[in-house]
Amino acid sequence: MLGIVSFGAYVPRLRLQREAVVSSNQWFDPGLATHRAGERAMCNFDEDALTMAVEAARDCLAGRDPQRVDDLLLASTTLPYASRLNASIAAQGLDLREDIGALDVTASLRGGTSALIQALRGQRNALVVASDRRKSKVASAQELLNGDAAAAVLVGGEDVVAEVLGMHSVTIDMADQYRGAGAVTDTLWEDRWIREEGHLAQMPAAITRALEGAGVTPQQVDRLCIALPVRRLPQKIAQLAGIDPARVQDTLADRVGNAGAAHPLLLLAHALEQAAPGEVLVLAAFGQGVDVLVLRATDALRGLAGRGRGVSGWLAAGKAERNYLKFLAFNDMLPLEKGMRAEMDKLTPLSVEYRNRRTVHGFMGGRCRECGTAQWPKTDICVNPECGATGSQDELPFADRPATMITHSADYLAYSPSPPACYGMVHFEGGGRLMMDFTDIDADELRVGLPLRMTFRIKALDAARGYTRYFWKAAPANHLEN
Repeated sequence: MLGIVSFGAYVPRLRLQREAVVSSNQWFDPGLATHRAGERAMCNFDEDALTMAVEAARDCLAGRDPQRVDDLLLASTTLPYASRLNASIAAQGLDLREDIGALDVTASLRGGTSALIQALRGQRNALVVASDRRKSKVASAQELLNGDAAAAVLVGGEDVVAEVLGMHSVTIDMADQYRGAGAVTDTLWEDRWIREEGHLAQMPAAITRALEGAGVTPQQVDRLCIALPVRRLPQKIAQLAGIDPARVQDTLADRVGNAGAAHPLLLLAHALEQAAPGEVLVLAAFGQGVDVLVLRATDALRGLAGRGRGVSGWLAAGKAERNYLKFLAFNDMLPLEKGMRAEMDKLTPLSVEYRNRRTVHGFMGGRCRECGTAQWPKTDICVNPECGATGSQDELPFADRPATMITHSADYLAYSPSPPACYGMVHFEGGGRLMMDFTDIDADELRVGLPLRMTFRIKALDAARGYTRYFWKAAPANHLEN
């Protein structure tokens, strides 16, 4: 059987302070004050489940050849397209081969673990990514408790860092929550019923069955990941399964929130960051049944140290956001007067996008074999006026190339969902310059020489046709060093 060979994650930089939400809404529901502690991760205006999935996958594949991936499984309950293979867009953003298998796994909060189980039962190198950006009713508890994030796991047969000891799944159609076709937010049933008839009735039994199948006793479990960021509930489930409650892994409830389909893999990635070789890890996810995986960390886990940023790296790079109205606007819960500059038609010629898919989504440029000039986009004629060679360019990926800011503007006249619109000239290490949008940056951070990293983001939304256009933006690299 295959095992886990790498893992990664992505948590958006912005962290909405729950106190800001409570102070705005407690006039309507004083009970919200019980959730005022901590923060929840929130997407920027140019992020969604697909962009987060690409970033988590990049973190997972850091230092690895993406051409070795044979299958891509993308799990989410909030994918941007209902009738388009979202995984195909992610594959292009990751510069994967075109002769791979790709699959969207939708409609289930345990979609990430279900996809991982299927990948582990296969015989190919598979990249499993789970990502969710769930919208909630204004002034609801879910608005406070949910969070946006993504995680990725690479499955293969070489240099396995976590071997599979056992897996077990149960499928029960319990409608604890649902979102109908065309609905924006989920509907939840009563908390106590979900807890008693769902979590406590189903999860301990499934964990016990998985441990029995793996030949592992509850006392041998070193880390238990329960993907339910609800206070004290994971410890109760552990106790019912005979596992020491002290073995329960941090659910990240106070720093990320409930990341939906991404949450189980997020907890797994966080646990593997902290695990030592030989430790036994159990991962359990709930959603119309239960998925349980029993894993053992191997000596190869030491070789992954420092390869990607991981959950801990992204958590450390957060920025506190206290503007609740910004959160509502970014989630389309607060219609704003955008002005005439926002009314330009954003039609995307699909044929043009298709022909340039590797250039746009893959951020693929070129380097001239004659003079060494790097450029984006790749063209038939070298842009170096002293060269001008024809047909001389080899492909050169720009997505992972370090860059610096050499000019900048903070434009309050151009429309931006989060003004000012920040953009400028970017110089890439080893050559190549491009005028780009900046993201995850404040106007007072703009400076010549600022180190930058590339990030896959939403470029524009064609609201009239329901089409999302994706491209790359530049973000400060030093945020990840804090």
